[in-house]
Amino acid sequence: MMAAGTEAPDSWYLALLGFAEHFRTSSPPKIRLCVHCLQAVFQFKPPQRVEARTHLQLGSVLYHHTKNSELARTHLEKANLVDSAKPLLRKAIQISQQTPYWHCRLLFQLAQLHTLEKDLVSACDLLGVGAEYARVVGSEYTRALFLLSKGMLLLMERKLQEVHPLLTLCGQIVETWQGNPIQKESLRVFFLVLQVTHYLDAGQVKSVKPCLKQLQQCIQTISTLHDDEILPSNSADLFHWLPKEHMCVLVYLVTVMHSMQAGYLEKAQKYTDKALMQLEKLKMLDCSPILSSFQVILLEHIIMCRLVTGHKATALQEISQVCQLCQQSPRLFSNHAAQLHTLLGLYCISVNCMDNAEAQFTTALRLTSHQELWTFIVTNLASVYIREGNRHQELYSLLERINPDQNFPVSSHCLRAAAFYIRGLLSFFQGRYNEAKRFLRETLKMSNAEDLNRLTACSLVLLGHIFYVLGNHRESNNMVVPAMQLASKIPDMSVQLWSSALLKDLNKACGNSMDAHEAAQMHQNFSQQLLQDHIAACSLPEHNLISWTEGPPPVQIQAQNGPTTSLASLL
Repeated sequence: MMAAGTEAPDSWYLALLGFAEHFRTSSPPKIRLCVHCLQAVFQFKPPQRVEARTHLQLGSVLYHHTKNSELARTHLEKANLVDSAKPLLRKAIQISQQTPYWHCRLLFQLAQLHTLEKDLVSACDLLGVGAEYARVVGSEYTRALFLLSKGMLLLMERKLQEVHPLLTLCGQIVETWQGNPIQKESLRVFFLVLQVTHYLDAGQVKSVKPCLKQLQQCIQTISTLHDDEILPSNSADLFHWLPKEHMCVLVYLVTVMHSMQAGYLEKAQKYTDKALMQLEKLKMLDCSPILSSFQVILLEHIIMCRLVTGHKATALQEISQVCQLCQQSPRLFSNHAAQLHTLLGLYCISVNCMDNAEAQFTTALRLTSHQELWTFIVTNLASVYIREGNRHQELYSLLERINPDQNFPVSSHCLRAAAFYIRGLLSFFQGRYNEAKRFLRETLKMSNAEDLNRLTACSLVLLGHIFYVLGNHRESNNMVVPAMQLASKIPDMSVQLWSSALLKDLNKACGNSMDAHEAAQMHQNFSQQLLQDHIAACSLPEHNLISWTEGPPPVQIQAQNGPTTSLASLL
């Protein structure tokens, strides 16, 4: 193959193209070999037009001959040369001002290109231009779509001062616009989804409830409406945000996000099952990449729930499933790599592999620029250093960066409450009990204000432990009993284990032998369940993922034609 590089440029290209076509038209088709030949073209650093054409051919082959629709889409998008597309779109936007539908469509398309390149400022500017144009041509519906899209990007950029007045304006437009009922309700869903995710990003689990309830009622209304095929009189209104079925999955998804943050883990499981079932049905007929994004986000949340409820083996298998989905789409992997390593870090903590947990969190920090995720990772990494007990310099450096008393890096109520808990945990291990109580009472105050049940349970049991160590058995009991009740309701297996151990010791110290025996039995049952799950998880081949910190995840995929193969072998 290298010898071919010394020949005229066209000869190696034609040879590889000929081999690829031969394998494609073989009976049966040898698709893996065809893909090998086409991908070999990139090794010769061909001219831009040849590279684009090869991406187009690869996308076509993968789309028609394998189940790997995400990778096919990636190649097809690369075939559409972004740098050359942008000036063409700008020219088309200039000359299309007399045709509202095309002018708006081109503005959306150019804004999407800028968004894909992470140039959100340019994308927001274009969406603002589109909103003003839609207003001028009398399309309040499409004006709302442009403004809501801009609001979504501003939320991504955390420009909250700009988001609030924009969402207020959007709410007024949505309520006053009279038109197609499905379009009106879809605008309302878009508006409410932005409001709900904004609350959840801020960790305001209780405050979000009225908006979430409105959103759930809204999706029920949409599901009863029939699609009206009457075309709108204004051509600028010929847009639709999402199909009804996609909106339904999205509402399930934000409900799962809320349930997980609030500590209603059985409810999170119920809605995850519903959403995944709906997704499987949709993916049989629809290869839209947004469905894979929904699936990955759902799995990320349910994995965290499984780790809390003591189902580590299932969580690990679902982490592997996320790896597989990300392998099929480089863009999906790029967007979720940090979350994937964070999940592996949480899994490592649950099976007491602290060195691996540190490596996973460190990798995740390197891969993310998302401030809330960064803070979440740092908080969990600090808990690893506290458990190890000998990483004082690294620990204090981390704690300075997430100091809840001053200059906390994000506005999230939930993350700030968690930072107080981490401070309390450290003070407890250092024997500074009064200081620990101050931090933990702050956590309790914040978690009670927003119904953060898991943080409440963790704070109560740790306070109970402190009072037990101080010999104040009555106050300890007042903390541990509600901690156990709340942990059972969540259910949080680790807090149940911890609470039952404390209840056993408390009752023994107070001479309540029957209660002590009952608590000891509970503790043994929880220990056995956790031990069995621990052994099951560590015995799985997927457990090797804890050592993965570089490059794409080492996961097997199944092509439609040919044997099971890793994606790496196709590259």
